[in-house]
Amino acid sequence: IRKQGNRWIAYVGHHGGSSQNTLTGKVEDNGTSIVYVTDPKQPKYLAHIPGDHPTAGAGESGGAQMVRICDGTELPHADKSKVYLLRAAGTTAHEMWDVTDPAKPNRMNVIVNGLNDTHKSWWECDTGIAFLVSGKPGWRAKRMGQVYDLSDPSEPVFIRDFGLPGQQPGATGTQPSDMHGVMSTGPKGNRVYAAYGTTHNGVIEILDRDKLIHGPKDPTKANLEYPVVARLDLPPEVGAHTIYPLIGMNLPEFAKFGSQSKRDFLIVPGETTDNECHDAKQMLRIFDITTESKILGVSTWTVPEASGNFCSRGGRFGVHSTNENLTPIYYKRIVFVAHFNAGVRAVDVRDPFNPKEIAYYIPAITDKTDKRCVGTGANEKCKIAIQTNNVEVDDRGYIYIVDRANTGMHILQLTGDARRVANLP
Repeated sequence: IRKQGNRWIAYVGHHGGSSQNTLTGKVEDNGTSIVYVTDPKQPKYLAHIPGDHPTAGAGESGGAQMVRICDGTELPHADKSKVYLLRAAGTTAHEMWDVTDPAKPNRMNVIVNGLNDTHKSWWECDTGIAFLVSGKPGWRAKRMGQVYDLSDPSEPVFIRDFGLPGQQPGATGTQPSDMHGVMSTGPKGNRVYAAYGTTHNGVIEILDRDKLIHGPKDPTKANLEYPVVARLDLPPEVGAHTIYPLIGMNLPEFAKFGSQSKRDFLIVPGETTDNECHDAKQMLRIFDITTESKILGVSTWTVPEASGNFCSRGGRFGVHSTNENLTPIYYKRIVFVAHFNAGVRAVDVRDPFNPKEIAYYIPAITDKTDKRCVGTGANEKCKIAIQTNNVEVDDRGYIYIVDRANTGMHILQLTGDARRVANLP
């Protein structure tokens, strides 16, 4: 969600499928919705960029699930009058679009295509460096990483491929879990955090950003290990969907214990993918990385199933993702967690050793909410269920949630005691 001039615009990625474009009346492949949200009580649909057509077979395809925005005034070599959109085009490509006029998006180029998959990338607006989650042919992993210089969005420059040792072409032995999400702290923090294995056999990787960008590029085992600061392999039933860093946390509880009072943490959600609790429940886990080479798990948070009998409500129950905007309104205070049929949850993380839920919102189902099923054939049983899939916040403090079961987008704000935890203006 970006401020463009005096307007606030939400850019929303969609899963594969097709829907009617309400602006044109035409049925289009799901892609990217562009929504005017300056007045959050009266959002206005501005444009839809069609995505790829889904293909038959297992897994997700089509759509344009992920999107990042950078302003030309931030990017080092961009046209300062423009605003740029980086998106995954289905599972086969990454694209650059000009959204200076959000009602009239214009594709500039295809950064890379012919991929086997795509997912949750990261784009540094101050440097232009992009960490793309891709599936490059020849690699053993369905999803791995690619680094591009997009400081001039009109001229993408490839830097390197990366991933876990064992994923590279020609490797043998056990294949490590696929990359799912990546996040960078930029040149100042000099760290890139990568998550692998959403539902099982999760891996957390901390990378030296400078070594990753400027180190040896050939994807050998030694070169893939060169930028690694630390790696933690999680138990088989624990996934790592994305990573949200909490760097420089001041902990009042340890104020009398010297340097122990200032610490660094990572928040790591897994992703629940089964319906009605037939597989391991994925939760929110917090790790102490103050001593980076010794990653230490310190707490776990989840919604208690009995609080809403969620396993019997239908659809997925468990965590999926958190907000990623590091606005000072919420950073180091509140993290918002998309929890599928348990809606969105606001978690107080001021004490990472004891995260506490302070607010929640579960949307009501509508006539557009899709069913979620278990079983097959005569044993198939379906239920209509909310599936809050992703959450983001803007720099005004509004919270945006989108639903995986077609219920749409909700714009929320904190109230009551929870609002006082935030650093709202």
